[in-house]
Formats: sequence, C-alpha cells, structure tokens
Amino acid sequence: MNLRYLVIIPTYNERENIERLIRALLALPLSLDVLVVDDHSPDGTGELVAAMAAEDPRIHILRRPAKLGLGTAYVAGFRFGLAQGYERLLTMDADFSHDPAYVPALIERSQEADLVIGSRYVPGGEVVDSPWYRRLLSRGANRFARTLLGLTPRDVTAGFRCYRPAVLEAIAPETIRAEGYAFLIEITYRVQRAGFRIAEVPIRFRDRRYGRSKVSRQEIARALWTVLRLARDRRRVRRKL
Repeated sequence: MNLRYLVIIPTYNERENIERLIRALLALPLSLDVLVVDDHSPDGTGELVAAMAAEDPRIHILRRPAKLGLGTAYVAGFRFGLAQGYERLLTMDADFSHDPAYVPALIERSQEADLVIGSRYVPGGEVVDSPWYRRLLSRGANRFARTLLGLTPRDVTAGFRCYRPAVLEAIAPETIRAEGYAFLIEITYRVQRAGFRIAEVPIRFRDRRYGRSKVSRQEIARALWTVLRLARDRRRVRRKL
C-alpha cells in the first residue's frame, strides 16, 4: 500500500535548521509531505519555507500572525492533515534534536499501535550533548507525570510522534487546555484514557546545535500545573466510579 504521511513541524526562529531538516525528510524513501506551522518568526523562517513550498508541492506552510504556542500549532497541523486525508500524522522538532532517520521506524511501528513515541527513556534510547540539568529536569518531569497520571509510556514529554488519524479524531485535540510542551502530556493522557494502543521506539535525542532552546521557566510551570490538574480530574472520575 502506498500510504501518505505528513510530518508537522512547529517553528519559531528556526531559519538555521529548517531547510536542512525538510530536505532530509523529503530524501527518505517514503510518500511523505512536510507541513511547517510558523508562528511569525522574525528571523525569516516563514519566508524561507514559503519559497521552498512554491517550488515543491510536498512542502506546505501555515503562517500564523503571532507566537501562538506549541499546542495550538500542533492542533493546526492536525486539522490540516486530517482534512487532506493523510494516513499517518507525525510531529517533530525543527532543531534536529529528532533525527529524520527515525521516521521510518515510527511509521513501521504504527502498524500495530495508534500512537508511537520516539522515546529517550526505553532500552536503546539515549540523550547526548545535553547539559546535566536539562537531563535531570526531563527525567524528573516524566517521572512526575507518569506517577501522578498512571501513564505507561516512559517518555510522555517527547514531541517526536506518529499518530493514526482515528486517534486524533477521537480525542479532539482542539479541546485540550494545556499550552506549550504541557500539551504533549495532556494528549498522551487522553490517548491512554481512551484505550488506544501506545508504543515507543528508542531514539537518540541530541540537543540543538543552532538557535535557542524554547524551554523556559514558564513552560516548566505550565507542565507541573497541567499534571496536577489532570491528576485532580482523574481522582474525581475514580470517586464517581
């Protein structure tokens, strides 16, 4: 079967990375398109991708009027992919922390799972070139979310993912309250709660070489609050049962 895949890449100031990433993705032996959702990057990311899209029908861009956040960028990408009838929708970061070479493995695993996560924390996965405090923060956030929410995946904050369309249609991501990276925790929680199959593929996560990290104290606070809110809702549901 010649399935059609869409890779969704949210961007904000990723001009240094985006062209190389798109070309690496399109060089894969897959029927694959790329959608960049750009939040009005002042460094010209949107203009660069628009010029590429004008020359290659496999490249698409959604240019938004302001920095509206990661969660809503995912939602916009999902909406586009579902409307266009792609058989798999993938998400990844724009900074090469997610190696395009793992895309075929995520798609292959999606034959038996509804959501596949490119995971740093399963056997075979690893983190390289990242400061110790970032690694500690990431592992701590994952353990905190998994413990309070009863999540089975080991890397619930990873943005390198492959979704079956039926999952997204069922859980209505546009209704997710969380913003930023906390969106990834809440969507994982919804997918598991709805009874869909989740699998993980080990990846080597490499810290960005160009540009600045988007993780801030505000993002961390949002993630903590999201986990606490979902844990509270989970307890309320259990009491009713």
